[in-house]
Amino acid sequence: MITAKRLYSQDLDPRAYIWVPDGTNTAIAGFSYLNGNILTDPTLPIKDVKVNAQTPSVAFVHAFNCFGMTSQALVAVPFAWAQAEGNVNGQYQETTRAGLGDIRLRWTLLMLGAPSASMQEILAVKRKTIFGFSLNIQTPSGQYFSDKLINIGTHRWSFRPELALSQPISKRWLLDVYAGVWLFTPNETFFPGTADRTQEPLGTFQAHISYNINPHAWVGLNTTYYAGGISTVDATVNDDRQSNFRIGFTGVVPVGKVSSLKLAISTGAVVRSGQDFTNISIGYQTSWFRKPKR
Repeated sequence: MITAKRLYSQDLDPRAYIWVPDGTNTAIAGFSYLNGNILTDPTLPIKDVKVNAQTPSVAFVHAFNCFGMTSQALVAVPFAWAQAEGNVNGQYQETTRAGLGDIRLRWTLLMLGAPSASMQEILAVKRKTIFGFSLNIQTPSGQYFSDKLINIGTHRWSFRPELALSQPISKRWLLDVYAGVWLFTPNETFFPGTADRTQEPLGTFQAHISYNINPHAWVGLNTTYYAGGISTVDATVNDDRQSNFRIGFTGVVPVGKVSSLKLAISTGAVVRSGQDFTNISIGYQTSWFRKPKR
């Protein structure tokens, strides 16, 4: 089964643990283009799969005080158009899909170095080392057909707890390092609709180095490594352990005082077993802040 969830473990998310003022709201609209080879489950009769997908999305983020610490809640809703081609039982076939993707939820807590504060309080202090935690959740909300080989949704829950360190190197340089693990619930209606598929945890590691051009514009070099994720279908263990390294670039430019444009590009640098694709995304975000108390 080919689903968008196979790509979530490979996201590159620099500056995900930044210190923002209490009460900040951010609305995001994005578009992502993906093209490349996608790993399929070894039990399926489809091989040599290539996918071309276009994914617009909207998201909302809210920052709030959580026991004196800065916390953020995010909800992101994707929609996907995908064109796939491959060999099914030795014969070339192609198909298309369009529908809602799996909704993503994320809760972030900055446990050290970023207490809940106003904009004025944040601007008045020197940047500090930040230690944070987050929980990503992928819901089984995407379009899913249990009798189809190609799907947008995953028909299962996925959870990724993650620890992060954000370390200022100077006034302009910032280093981010994350370590997490994806945990998956079973898909009990796997192809052809009656199979039970489970998957072992998938470890993920990210490192980002970014440079502030000015207070509102920055560029970054991004890397991620992910390993594990062996799957089992009806007690048959598959030979599909993943072990891949990806690299990417991110650039952010301001559009007005509280809005910005973000461009991100990533590709597989070392692919031993898994997806070898290129992803290009662009996003627009705007923020509004709680009015300071008189």
